Amino acid sequence: MLENCLFDLIWTLRHDCHLKFPQSLPKLLLSVKWSKHEDMAQLQALLQIWPRLSPRDALELLDFNYPDQYVREYAVRCLREMSDEELSQYLLQLVQVLRYEPYYDCALTRFLLERAQANRKIGHFLFWHLRSEIHMPAVSIQFALILEAYCRGSIPHIEVLKKQVEALSKLKSVNELIKLGTIKTARSKTKEAMLTKEAMMTCLRQSGYSETLSDLNSPLNPSIQLSGINVERCRYMDSKMKPLWIVYHNKLLRGDSLGIIFKNGDDLRQDMLTLQILRLMDLLWKENSLDLRIVPYGCLATGDRAGLIEVVSSADTIANIQLTSSNVAAAAAFNKDALLNWLKEKNSGDALDRAIEEFTLSCAGYCVATYVLGIGDRHSDNIMVRSTGQLFHIDFGHILGNFKSKFGIKRERVPFILTHDFIHVIQQGKTGNTEKFGSFRQYCEDAYLILRKNGNLFITLFALMLTAGLPELTSVKDIQYLKDSLALGKTDEEALKQFRQKFDEALRESWTTKVNWMAHNVAKDNRS
Repeated sequence: MLENCLFDLIWTLRHDCHLKFPQSLPKLLLSVKWSKHEDMAQLQALLQIWPRLSPRDALELLDFNYPDQYVREYAVRCLREMSDEELSQYLLQLVQVLRYEPYYDCALTRFLLERAQANRKIGHFLFWHLRSEIHMPAVSIQFALILEAYCRGSIPHIEVLKKQVEALSKLKSVNELIKLGTIKTARSKTKEAMLTKEAMMTCLRQSGYSETLSDLNSPLNPSIQLSGINVERCRYMDSKMKPLWIVYHNKLLRGDSLGIIFKNGDDLRQDMLTLQILRLMDLLWKENSLDLRIVPYGCLATGDRAGLIEVVSSADTIANIQLTSSNVAAAAAFNKDALLNWLKEKNSGDALDRAIEEFTLSCAGYCVATYVLGIGDRHSDNIMVRSTGQLFHIDFGHILGNFKSKFGIKRERVPFILTHDFIHVIQQGKTGNTEKFGSFRQYCEDAYLILRKNGNLFITLFALMLTAGLPELTSVKDIQYLKDSLALGKTDEEALKQFRQKFDEALRESWTTKVNWMAHNVAKDNRS
């Protein structure tokens, strides 16, 4: 009853909202009685004169709470102020909300097609976002019509995209060949692996495969040209779906190779969403003069449970770094010096100081990001470090606090990963280097407060993905984790107090992370 009275009051004050509080439009729209023709007519008149919201604020008006055609047309008018770069940042959500449109031919479809025709990079990602979900019955006709409209208006781009589609089809064939080979059990696992890899390389050398897989634009980044495959360095990974690790020669990167991982059988859309949010966090921090050296590598869903992941060059997992300094898998996780010694091997003098600073900044960024997004399954093979010092996380199969558990006990009992070997690097190997540690802690707090200021944007972006069918984002309840981690509804002082408690908890309970890492190393050692 109280809520209804509040909505009636907001509607009564609609002209004051228009003149003094234009940002209140989403709340005003929730108070509209859509069954009353008079209210509808007044709303339509108001929308014609309502000041434009910023594109970031207007995104909220495209979710399922606002199905009215006139509201959605107003939102699209606001989106026209977006630069191509900003549009690319939110394209994933804009494709998803097409399913809320009352008609196939609508303002949002026309807007996306116009911008895609004017900018080939936007067209490239629009094509792949639509194509990756075209198998879904709820959107298959709608997305197919939009794809056809784009292709008919971009004839030169069709050939470029067609070559990428053909290349992915070949990679899928290779992956299925490997799966078939590894299913047939052999007495010797080593012999089986050698035979399967040999079959893979023979396949890639065939002219039908090598020609199709050469000289194409990368689906992950259309500005990168993939020249020829370096067959000797290609392999498949030993996880369940046998992802392909494909290495390309790259003429534009001073002869450096370029790696991509092809996955067939895994839904990459949740990873894609998480990496998009990491890119946005990086952008927001940089807007506030805070560069935390984030590495949001490329990830693209290209079809039904298929897609590509960019290989980050000159990087290794924490697990491998620790194992190289210890012969015993169980002891490797407790080696405090391994990470710092590895960075010393890769860098010396001023380069080492820069690498430690890169590590400090990136560690702060990922501590805050993984806490806010509730990213789980943070074992030592899911955290990597570049030789330049940048730390980054990979594999985002568990988000929004959906942590793994065994026998009803949560494996991860810390808000984020902050182990003593990380602190050892941050303190430059000097125990009690409070100045460096104090700077690190300040980076974390500053980063957290910046994200809080933009809390509504994060909530909106996740809400727009609710009907995408992601495994751990299915209802409004899943978004509650974000609201709690960002302490929305609390003052900055209260939120900072909460974050400091989580920071201390992460440090205090870091021994549990080490135990988990040890168990992971032992289990991996037994499998190999």
